[in-house]
Amino acid sequence: MADPLSAALDVQRQALEEIQEAGETAEVLDDRLETMADVEVGTTPADVVYEENKLELLHYDPEAAGIDIPEDEREDVPILIVYALINKPYILDLQPNRSVVRRLLEAGHDVYLIDWNEPSRLDRHLTLEDYVDRYIDNCVDVVRERSSQDAINILGYCMGGTMSVMYSALHPAKVNALGLMATGLYFEESGGVLERWGDEEYYDPGQVIETFGNVPSEFLDEGFALMDPIDNYVTKYVRFAENLDNEDFVKNFARMERWLEEGVDVAGATYAQFLEDIYQSNKLYENELYLGDQHVDIDNIDMPVLQIVGEYDHLVPPSASKPFNDVIPSGDTGIIEYSTGHVGMAVSSSTHEDVWPQVAEWFSERSRIEEESADTGPEDAEETTEEVVDSPDIETVDGIGPTYAERLRAAGIETIEDLRESDPETVAEIAEAPPGRVEDWFDAIE
Repeated sequence: MADPLSAALDVQRQALEEIQEAGETAEVLDDRLETMADVEVGTTPADVVYEENKLELLHYDPEAAGIDIPEDEREDVPILIVYALINKPYILDLQPNRSVVRRLLEAGHDVYLIDWNEPSRLDRHLTLEDYVDRYIDNCVDVVRERSSQDAINILGYCMGGTMSVMYSALHPAKVNALGLMATGLYFEESGGVLERWGDEEYYDPGQVIETFGNVPSEFLDEGFALMDPIDNYVTKYVRFAENLDNEDFVKNFARMERWLEEGVDVAGATYAQFLEDIYQSNKLYENELYLGDQHVDIDNIDMPVLQIVGEYDHLVPPSASKPFNDVIPSGDTGIIEYSTGHVGMAVSSSTHEDVWPQVAEWFSERSRIEEESADTGPEDAEETTEEVVDSPDIETVDGIGPTYAERLRAAGIETIEDLRESDPETVAEIAEAPPGRVEDWFDAIE
């Protein structure tokens, strides 16, 4: 039997140790709270090169960021990042060693990004047509003009990726290559929680915008958090308490919490349109989407397309993205699926080591195709010049992008004259293009 006095002393000793640990934790906590208040985000230097309404088009400066890229290693075709309308875009530039922007700059890319900022109450009537066919198109034109490129690369993230697909379908001639990061494109029992919650049987987005006008960021944030309530309301704070002595962990935690807290409202009309047309009716995938009176024809997406998806993405699971590659005509599609989540795709250290170098190289390879094909060499330079004078190249026809052109050239249809002498049905079969689209090509050369 234990000595009662010894047992009492053990209890007192344990209590004193816990009090001492609590005191030490309190001392560290004060320091860590100060650290959290001082963290910086979005530190890669950028200039605002275009403004419209609330949006700002940022152009990143690698030299100011201390990134020295030799002239001959810089890519001519720039990348425009189209961010989502929700949250701040600095999640793509959270800190130098976890910055998608910096990874692209370090690979020699010229990088632009659309920062939508927060809509006012006057913006509640803005629609997807405004965002896609006006704002994005104006930004693309600015980047094209500044870079002297007819077509540029686009990288869309989440909702920004979905809008980038819409844009590429409406303006394929302006898009050289399309990257889609955690992008929702297919909503037909794809397994996503948001798809189930947003089902028209249970949810009417019209009631939300009737109540609020614009959709409050707090409304959206709580919805996202409730998709994984244990982790978002309990587990992450336990991890924080357990790692108070790790200053780097605390800084990373603080940056993420700041991003989560600095939400952005969403224009009411766009929110309702996105929920009803994309989530509830699956119109983009079914090729039934219209913006205003314009058909968003995904049969126009013939440029290279790369999807970057997270295996554990609970917001946009891979099954809500990957099927889209099967319904577009592009002959150059790819998927990088990595063991991370929706946000981890942008900020985890492993994705910056394993994924983003691949994405940067993918864009580089697609940006060099035209340059390499144009380098004919001195022996056949005269012949090429004569050919262009006699009849323009097939790719000069509006709507014939690099993929269609490659298929046609392989069959001997290299110039507009060759096309004119061909049968539309044969051309459609060779190019693997919709007959209606081929008819447009023939109409354009008449």
